This record gives sequence, C-alpha cells and structure tokens, in this order.
Amino acid sequence: MKNTEIRTPKTKVEFEQYYDLRWQILRKPWNRPRGTEKDEFEDRSIHLAAFFNGEVIGCGRGHFVTPYKAQIRWMAVEEEYQGQGLGTRLLKALEAKLFSAGAEEIVLKARENAVNLYTKQGYIIFKEGEMMFGEIKHFWMRKKKIK
Repeated sequence: MKNTEIRTPKTKVEFEQYYDLRWQILRKPWNRPRGTEKDEFEDRSIHLAAFFNGEVIGCGRGHFVTPYKAQIRWMAVEEEYQGQGLGTRLLKALEAKLFSAGAEEIVLKARENAVNLYTKQGYIIFKEGEMMFGEIKHFWMRKKKIK
C-alpha cells in the first residue's frame, strides 16, 4: 500500500494508537480487558507500526528470547487494510531488524488464519499451539537466518 510508512512509534500518542490497535484487533473481540495487549517484554522489544495519514493501521513487535533466537508477536492490521501487503511489509521490517541485531532464528505463534502469510515468507510450522480463547487455533512457526 503506497503512502504507508513503516517505523517505530515515536510519541506517546503514537504508542497509544499502537497499543490500542493491538487491543482492538487481538483482544477486544474476545472480551479481553485493556492491558492484556501488553506483556513483560514491552520495554525490551522492537515495536513497528504502519502509519497512513498519521494513524496507526498496522503493528508488530519482536523481542529476543535467547541471544540468538527472537520472537515476533502482536502482528495486526486494521481490517479495511488487510490483503494489501501491509502485514508482509511489517513482517519483513521486523525480520530485518531482528536478524541484523543477531537473531539466527525467528519464531512466532500464528493464528490459523495467518499461517499462509508466514508460509509465503519462508516460515515453517514446527509445532501445534494451543487453542486461544477456546476458539483460535495457533501454530508455532520458525524461520532461520539465511547465511
């Protein structure tokens, strides 16, 4: 999608929009309270957002779980902008930052409806995940750094 900037949120307002999008898409539909869109890794993570006309319309986060293994979490794109390549752009930008910071492998837990997005980018399923909120099937996926 043209005219969309992928970057780290810079201001308090941008971070508020970023976290609100995560909650709106990934938690609110399952009646999860605000605050559940954050975890203990926020302060030591790479946060990226897709900005369109000054508004956050997509987001994703990466953090290290070991010195050489990173995890991508909280990937979300506003429904009206899905299917336009934003998820792929966010994913590639996160990968670039994580691999350049020393990751040899990236793992993620994909919702069943997102597995295809990750498979197209070279991720493979290595384990079935749990059923989240009693209805969302997940799969653990990984991608190794190309040397």
